[in-house]
Amino acid sequence: MRKRSGRATAVLAVLVTAVLSVAGCDATGGDSPAPRGTEAKQGKPSPRPTPAWDRSPSSVAAVGDSITRGFDACSVLADCPEASWATGSREDVDSLAVRLLGQARAAERSWNYARTGALMADVAGQMAQAVTRKPQLVAVMAGANDACRATTSAMTSVADFRTQFEDAMSTLRTALPKAQVYVASVPDLKRLWSEGRSNPMGKAVWKLGICPSMLDDADALDAAATLRRDTVQDRVEAYNGVLEEVCEKDRYCRFDGGAVYEYRFGTEQLSRWDWFHPSVNGQARLAEIAYRTVTAKKA
Repeated sequence: MRKRSGRATAVLAVLVTAVLSVAGCDATGGDSPAPRGTEAKQGKPSPRPTPAWDRSPSSVAAVGDSITRGFDACSVLADCPEASWATGSREDVDSLAVRLLGQARAAERSWNYARTGALMADVAGQMAQAVTRKPQLVAVMAGANDACRATTSAMTSVADFRTQFEDAMSTLRTALPKAQVYVASVPDLKRLWSEGRSNPMGKAVWKLGICPSMLDDADALDAAATLRRDTVQDRVEAYNGVLEEVCEKDRYCRFDGGAVYEYRFGTEQLSRWDWFHPSVNGQARLAEIAYRTVTAKKA
């Protein structure tokens, strides 16, 4: 009996040793140091480093709507791309492209594909044109026309706006995975109404059909008019939320943090022909905001 017991003990000892050997570091106590090299094998993977943002891109393309085309900044009912906040050449605007590249290089290394009247749905097509230039930075400003419709029910839905902006970014990323993007927030349309409604000329022009969802019947202060304007304002804020959220998911995108929306512009920054689009002074203010965002050390 003793011999059999001794053999059983020996077999048990061999089995225990074998189990511990197979378990390896799992058999190590919680406070015991793991064998050398196991940290790299078993630790969580290191997070992907955030790519360095180039604060001095060598080329700029712009996409968007009439604001980026400089509409009504220089003359009535006409684009004025030389006054564009993004790519314009006028000294009194000092556009984003000129600030980044200098006057001479901006003339050769910046391109404006924005179109007056464009909606967010049109931006993907503009992106397709822009990528042919292989710009290092793409400046985006769109969304005002999506809110400025004949009625509030005709405004672009938030879901569609998101899909359209994502499509535009996808168009860019398919061709240029590492191109940087600056995204401007949609301006505060309700402030535009409150600033311009005191001007008889402005109200007269608005009656021709400029942003009726917000500016129609500018003197009306009844519940229906207030609700209409608030509905537009809420939609603009929702659009800006979409721009920020989509941009945050892209490693090479910077949103302006709502700076354009929050800018407290006055009548000096509005076109004297329509009291809606930015004047030359307003375009210069947009250029300042864009440059500040693009050249910030941290997004």
